[in-house]
Amino acid sequence: MKLGMVGLPNVGKSTLFNALTNAGAESANYPFCTIDKNVGIVSVPDARLEKLAEIYQPKKFTPATLQFVDIAGLVKGASKGEGLGNRFLADIREVDAIIHVVRCFEDDNIVHVDGSINPARDIEVTNLELVFSDIELLERRIDKTAKLAKGDKKYLADVELLKALLDHLSDGKPARSFSCDEDQWATILETPLLTAKPVIYAANLCEADFSGDLDSNAHFQAVKKIAEEEKAAVFPICAQIEAEISGMSPEDQEMFLADLNLTESGLTRIIHAGYALLGLISFLTGGSDECRAWTIRKGTKAPQAAGKIHTDFEKGFIRAEVISFEDFMACGGNMVNAKEKGLVRMEGKTYEVADGDIITFHFTS
Repeated sequence: MKLGMVGLPNVGKSTLFNALTNAGAESANYPFCTIDKNVGIVSVPDARLEKLAEIYQPKKFTPATLQFVDIAGLVKGASKGEGLGNRFLADIREVDAIIHVVRCFEDDNIVHVDGSINPARDIEVTNLELVFSDIELLERRIDKTAKLAKGDKKYLADVELLKALLDHLSDGKPARSFSCDEDQWATILETPLLTAKPVIYAANLCEADFSGDLDSNAHFQAVKKIAEEEKAAVFPICAQIEAEISGMSPEDQEMFLADLNLTESGLTRIIHAGYALLGLISFLTGGSDECRAWTIRKGTKAPQAAGKIHTDFEKGFIRAEVISFEDFMACGGNMVNAKEKGLVRMEGKTYEVADGDIITFHFTS
């Protein structure tokens, strides 16, 4: 999974990226400090996998990973190449989902490119540049599809759908908020629209506001309202807090978060939100050689899940030996006990892998 972090200059995007990834991206108080994209790879926390490792004491421990991409700050006119616009738009096309960092903190020592703190305006600036880029793509798609419709009337419905979407975009609204059914959405996604990508709005607050009453925080509520209208995810975060805990030991992190009445770090919350947005789950494999988590899309069948491990596993798939993590632990983490109790199932090619399944694949070479 690749998450692209976007936002205007000086919203705390690179500070948050550094905190989440410890990748050391440069962070400074001037626009375009991030000129080239920074990439950081982080492990996905999974208590289930850690428990398997305790049981098997494997030679190798391999959690799932995700990639954060810190993309250069955007300004008005990016869709026309202003600032680093062309590079910004190219980088964002490569990611699976967008983390849109929105400045919701006041600080006279950190300049804002537009001179004041206004989350709704900042979101509109970014979204409109993406919308303008999408409009250009969609207009070309409509022209091409309209020509096809002259020779084959089956394309007429596509033309009408795309024109309705164009009207939606022309109103300044992102594609992800366009109402349509699954088949129509699949047709739309044949065009790589930037505003069709899932979005998580990260409202970057100062520490005092983050720990305070968010219901009465006008900046956060403005972001929340926009997210609800767009069918996007939203949560509060404090880049400075994340920067503080990034260098702490797990024990100190836990104590620090508890003092803030939090159970999870910002990284963990972003990962959970990203998985939910993209419909991702993890299955597990365990043994003395390796304990590993594998990321797949919800609804993936057993042979395709096997193919994540090796293409030969999918080609020669025979069956999957499956037990849920919960059932495995209920048997004391003992596979022999689990089999004796009939909790290990043999599943075939039509089985949809569930989150937390522990699987052994049988295949022929």
